[in-house]
Amino acid sequence: MPKKKNRVDKGRYGIYFIIPYFVVFLLFSLYPIIYTLIISLEKWDGMSLNQTFVGLKNYVTLIHDSLFYQAIANTLIMWICAVIPQMVLALLLAVLFNSAKKIRGKEFFRAAMYLPNLVTPAAVAVLFVFLFDWQTGAVNKVLLNLHLIKEPVNWFLSEFSSRGIMSLISWWMWFGYSTIIFGAGLNNIPAELYESASIDGATPWESFKSITMPLLKPTLLFAAVTSLIGGMQTFDIPYVMTGGQGNPNNKTLTVVMYLYNTAFQNSNYGYGSAIGYGLFILILIFSIITFKFINRNVEND
Repeated sequence: MPKKKNRVDKGRYGIYFIIPYFVVFLLFSLYPIIYTLIISLEKWDGMSLNQTFVGLKNYVTLIHDSLFYQAIANTLIMWICAVIPQMVLALLLAVLFNSAKKIRGKEFFRAAMYLPNLVTPAAVAVLFVFLFDWQTGAVNKVLLNLHLIKEPVNWFLSEFSSRGIMSLISWWMWFGYSTIIFGAGLNNIPAELYESASIDGATPWESFKSITMPLLKPTLLFAAVTSLIGGMQTFDIPYVMTGGQGNPNNKTLTVVMYLYNTAFQNSNYGYGSAIGYGLFILILIFSIITFKFINRNVEND
């Protein structure tokens, strides 16, 4: 009997410990999600007490909103331009750091690469605004001194260079994180496989192609999907660098920037909430596709 009572008491105490989590989840996660859905079905300026129910009108408008699709395209373009060099460099560095060769200062370089990830995106954006300022920026001064340009370049007037700078910032901030993730994946690959391949006469490239890449595929896809989810929510960097305008000609306007401007600048909370749910559906679709792809490839491997 006493043992049974102890088991009951332990179970009860376990419930007490998880109650705070559910309270926080209900207040700060579930409630905002439901409330945002309700607002997306209404017309509301965020100030008045009158909230007019409009049904699916906001979503119908969203489907025909060309600026929303342009914001999606901008977000995806900047994400792709950042994630491809980021993944390639991170994979090369992870393989280098996890190789059998001793590299002096390896731990220092790992820590140094991760440091940009600890800085807030807004602070990094301000730093790069000063670096690429067309009048006083260090980039123009260096290029002028090297005689690579004849006069200062206003980098933020060009669609190509504006997107390129923002992709560069994203790459710089996150490639250290990806290197650590890939390094953890490489550490999980049994060393015996490489030893067997070496005995069979396989070259380093053949071992990389036949052992490393197949076994690292789940890690690569995990990094890709988390990067996609984060990339679709890009806000701080383009907002700070363009003053929230998405210049030039809305070519750096991201989905979250469009949401913010609609809801908080134009006081259209109903349509802003609909944009938020549109973004949620996009991320959900991309995540489902990626996870199905992961499961299929893992089973095949």
